[in-house]
Amino acid sequence: MERTENAGSPAQSDATRLYARLLAEPGRPPTALGPDWDERRLAAATAELRTLGLLQPTAAAGGHAAVSVDTAVRQLLLDTDTHVTDLVAALGRARDAVDRLHAGYLPIQHRHHTGAALELVRGAERIAALLEDAARGARTEALSLRPGQDLSGPALAGKLARERLALAHGATLRTIYPAAALRRPAVLAHVRELTAAGARIRAAHSLPLWLIVVDARLAILPAPGAGPGGDAPVAEAAVVVREPALVALVAELFEYFWSAAWTPPELLAGSGGMTDRHDMVLRLLAAGLTDAAIARKLEVSERTVRRLVAELTADLGAESRFQAGVHAARLGRI
Repeated sequence: MERTENAGSPAQSDATRLYARLLAEPGRPPTALGPDWDERRLAAATAELRTLGLLQPTAAAGGHAAVSVDTAVRQLLLDTDTHVTDLVAALGRARDAVDRLHAGYLPIQHRHHTGAALELVRGAERIAALLEDAARGARTEALSLRPGQDLSGPALAGKLARERLALAHGATLRTIYPAAALRRPAVLAHVRELTAAGARIRAAHSLPLWLIVVDARLAILPAPGAGPGGDAPVAEAAVVVREPALVALVAELFEYFWSAAWTPPELLAGSGGMTDRHDMVLRLLAAGLTDAAIARKLEVSERTVRRLVAELTADLGAESRFQAGVHAARLGRI
């Protein structure tokens, strides 16, 4: 089989013949082989011998000499060992470079790269720019706790512009304010404008810190030492969180406060949401009457009672009938 393959490969057969001829007649150049060797066949055979290391250049210009198979094998292994040694050395240098990059340069990137999982931002101007970028990028929802509020005209106008921008992009906007802050005319007017623009606003007796969550991808919190009571645009430092698990945890914290907050009565006044019939349903619910009993009392259908209860729950920012009663009690409705 081997002879058949060699016979079927002219280059291999010619190379074998050329090697035998060169061993038998050392010093004879391959070009002096005779008229039966054309240039193409001679070039192919010579290239084969060079590839295998059986034909080595000599000191004479353009000269070549055949060497033994053992010599060719030793030279091939030596060349391979040298190549492997060079590769190992290059690998070692690459590892050293990686170690230097990780130890000396990666911490710098984490401090300055905006895509880091945690980023410390200092300065009111940088924080305001960060909030504006977040508002521009909001597409699903923007959540915030506002325990403090900058009452200056420019600050309120900037905040309103940012939140209107998020609403214009189709994002749901939910914000919780301290109930005491809504007694300030500037804040109340600001909140009413937000409500008219489509935001959902609730109030709470107290909030431990300000926070913002955008699209479940970004959270902004006060940096340690920045104080829990200031609004974000006037804080001295803020922490930007982009790690998904941590952002989800901050969002859960917001939902905890949202479930315990209520819709401020100042936002319900004049909105057409609460009516005398709603007040009557509230009082009857508080008295423990069932939907059927309330329907008989008001001389309406049970379906109407269920609709009134659903409207009450929505207007009070409650998640259930029981929570609606709790919020109504806080507001002095019952």
